[in-house]
Amino acid sequence: MAHVPLIPIGAPRAQVIDDRAFDEHRRALAAKEEVLRARRREVEAGWGPKYVERVHAKGKLTARERVAQLIDPGTRTFEVGTFVNEGLKFGDLSSPAAGVVTCFARIEGRWCIVIANDNTVASGSWWPRTPEKIQRAQQMALKLRLPTIYLVDCSGLFLPEQSNSFPGARGAGHIFKMNSLLSANGVPQIAGVFGDCIAGGGYMPIISDRVYMTEQAYMVIAGAALIKGAKSQKLTSLDIGGPEVHVHASGCADVRVPDDETLLASVRAEVRRLPSSAADYYRGGMGATDPALPAHELAGILPVDHREGYDAMQVLARLCDQSLFWECMPDVGEEIVCGVGRVGGLYAGFVINRQGLVGDPDHPDDPRPAAILYRGGIAKVAAFSRACNADGIPLIWLQDISGFDIGTEAERQGLLAYGSSLIYTNSTNDVPMFTVLLRKASGAGYYAMTGLPYDPVVQLSTTLSRLSVMEGRTLAIATYNTKLDDDFRIVAKDEGERRAIEEGMKQVEQRIEKDMDPFVAARQMDTDEIIEIGELRAWLETLVEAAYQSTGHRRVKNSRIWSLHDLAELSGGVR
Repeated sequence: MAHVPLIPIGAPRAQVIDDRAFDEHRRALAAKEEVLRARRREVEAGWGPKYVERVHAKGKLTARERVAQLIDPGTRTFEVGTFVNEGLKFGDLSSPAAGVVTCFARIEGRWCIVIANDNTVASGSWWPRTPEKIQRAQQMALKLRLPTIYLVDCSGLFLPEQSNSFPGARGAGHIFKMNSLLSANGVPQIAGVFGDCIAGGGYMPIISDRVYMTEQAYMVIAGAALIKGAKSQKLTSLDIGGPEVHVHASGCADVRVPDDETLLASVRAEVRRLPSSAADYYRGGMGATDPALPAHELAGILPVDHREGYDAMQVLARLCDQSLFWECMPDVGEEIVCGVGRVGGLYAGFVINRQGLVGDPDHPDDPRPAAILYRGGIAKVAAFSRACNADGIPLIWLQDISGFDIGTEAERQGLLAYGSSLIYTNSTNDVPMFTVLLRKASGAGYYAMTGLPYDPVVQLSTTLSRLSVMEGRTLAIATYNTKLDDDFRIVAKDEGERRAIEEGMKQVEQRIEKDMDPFVAARQMDTDEIIEIGELRAWLETLVEAAYQSTGHRRVKNSRIWSLHDLAELSGGVR
């Protein structure tokens, strides 16, 4: 029982897919990922060089320069919410990344969440969706108990759009509730105030455990311009709420420092005082080891066309350390794979949809499509999810799903109840869960596989992902169902009516295809980040290590007493 029966999986690339198909897949993906890189560069530029120069002229760093100086040398950030508001206009103005940078960052060897107002975009103002984006990052920090760093340079709400960011359950004020919840749960919060810090921006740092201010910084409920208008007093914002006031008089800040660089060094020193990561403890002497089969090969193994299949085990073999994996309950629910592997030396549970055709236990001579959840697969995933939660194993959901089985037999088998059991399980789990939309994420299957409504810590999308209730062609048929025969052919005899129906179906299909674009999901915060497939292994290493970093706030059982061993024995034993 003490042994976790990890075994080699996967095969060399040449045995999995021929050179021609591999190169075709890779070229098609490369075109999509070049678009991703170009759009990322546009977002990272903020409002452009002129605004960067304005920041530098004040002797200050930009938000992204601050983050780059804050993190450990030689490391990178893992940004979330890059494409929030991407492509949207507010009057004549844009708000790249909603005017705030949020990311996972390694600081003094510890993973932290960093939230930095982009001072090249309307002086760090809060736009529509900026509050929600900040809160989403705070939720990630709360679930993983990661130290949270605020780099505040915020001139308050972007007032022309205040009605879209001030009120509502997730309006700007909810940021301060999240500050409070982080504090109540013992999550360290450190704030650095670099400049404007007005109204909500003034409240944001206050609940933090340590607050630093530069000599250019001020925190005020109302700035000098408003006070001058309301009270006819001629004051500067520094006079009202600068470091002289808040460090030495009000006590709303702890330390004043001369400049950005000194403040960033001070934040690093504060993080250094925190407990170190528990990840090495949970590795139990196992080092982080790359997969035996290269992760970069995923770019040619995954077909761009969502109708083409691939071997799910080959994906896992290129994500798990040494390409070693323990598949659980392999004889049940063949349409889905559940099991455990190491990522960066740490155990993680995996759930991934098979593709192609799989057997049907009720009709052995009649295979059925995979990428669909049937009764056995639903029950298997629910049991596996519960066991991982009981054992404290982080769960990774790799979605490429078309939905649930439908029809008379499915209803007689009680798929609604089985699905409800799975949804209940994933809704009540407290173990960290991470979701990746590899390609299809359709219908209730998206929910069942811990889509964003079920609170994964992070949901990632690839450039191939398609998030929708159903495919465009299917919805077009459903929309015009009364105009079609049983073979989905148009029944109208009049040529003009036939053309109108054909055009209407085409428009429905095109609209749905456009809505399934992952950039649409990222723009409206229906996914957290779009990533290149070659980055997936690095992302999973980061997220799994972050899940093990903080110790003592959740159950993490040693592998000798895993519930998974009992589950394996009851389902036929380890072979």
